[in-house]
Amino acid sequence: MGTPGESVVIKLQEDVLAPIRVTGDYAVVAITKHGVELGRKLTDQFPGTDLYTMSKFARGDEESKGIQLFEGSVRMLFPALFPAYKGLILIISLGAVVRMIAPLLKDKKTDPGVVVVDDKGQFAISVLSGHLGGANELAKEAAAVLGAVPVITTASDVQQTIPVDLFGRRFGWRWESDEKLTPVSASVVNEERVAIVQESGEPDWWTAERPLPEHMRVFGSVGEALQHEMDAALVITHRLLNDEEKAILANGVLYRPKSIVLGIGCNRGTSAEEIEQVIMETLAEQKFSSMSVRALCSINLKQDEAGILETAAKHGWEFVCYTPEELNEMPMEEPSNTVYKFTGAYGVSEPAAKRYSGAEQLVVTKKKSGNVTLSVALMNYSRRLK
Repeated sequence: MGTPGESVVIKLQEDVLAPIRVTGDYAVVAITKHGVELGRKLTDQFPGTDLYTMSKFARGDEESKGIQLFEGSVRMLFPALFPAYKGLILIISLGAVVRMIAPLLKDKKTDPGVVVVDDKGQFAISVLSGHLGGANELAKEAAAVLGAVPVITTASDVQQTIPVDLFGRRFGWRWESDEKLTPVSASVVNEERVAIVQESGEPDWWTAERPLPEHMRVFGSVGEALQHEMDAALVITHRLLNDEEKAILANGVLYRPKSIVLGIGCNRGTSAEEIEQVIMETLAEQKFSSMSVRALCSINLKQDEAGILETAAKHGWEFVCYTPEELNEMPMEEPSNTVYKFTGAYGVSEPAAKRYSGAEQLVVTKKKSGNVTLSVALMNYSRRLK
């Protein structure tokens, strides 16, 4: 056990099951300095993953980030990981992985998908349970995050379809409920009529060289999709669905893309509770999901504002600050000479939201509530400056 403030280090022992803490569906394991860098990048951008690294590469932020440290041979970690996760991404040499996992293998119906990534992050290799364990798709998703080449060796991997449980994960998309993952996956695999409704989120999710399968059809809104008879649906939106629209989820999975950007300004010393309350009230007014918030953006004078930092950390939102010059480059509907007098910028929340999101028009231009000023934007991926 560590002292207060320190991360607990897992002491690996022969024939003793490691006391791991499982919070996601996937585990990333790194045992080298460069591997830890890649592992951190993966877990930052790939929701639902737990990172395990050797304690000698600790930085001091592991507890806050949920990173689990271990000491001893990594081989003794695998007996605990194998039954606990759907997939493992191992930043370890392929030969070593094969030797270490060999004694644990049972059959392709129960073994987790295993992907090996080299220390430079050049290749993501599907090693085990390529089809049933999902390692082929996991390799593709991990490769997309790292800018690596996915290596798939199963001869029959030609279907090139959408992995429902991994859909959009490389972008940070998260499904709201796992209730329909299995039946919707069955509809996709069995080539039933599948609606893909995309109201927001990154547009470049289909990366196969061939066109989208004919049994899948893309719609721009839930309302449009409901006008057609479909057997299943993948719905990508930042919006809260109304009662009529929820009919599409009878056999559907709802994904929350990271597409909402919040520009924020506040008086010095504003509490996290007040900041969070204004944010949640504003999102509720717009019927937006907080799961789709991507970032809080402000002026660099606020980079140490405790209330904003605490709020961003609590929800896992990125916090980005801009200089007055960067903010003044953005067109503003409500510039303020008073704000300029104190900050050197003609606005904070409005231009910050515009700069990060690339949006020309804001959903909420400027809302003032108590000590907080908030602007709301939706991501425009083609115009984003950051």
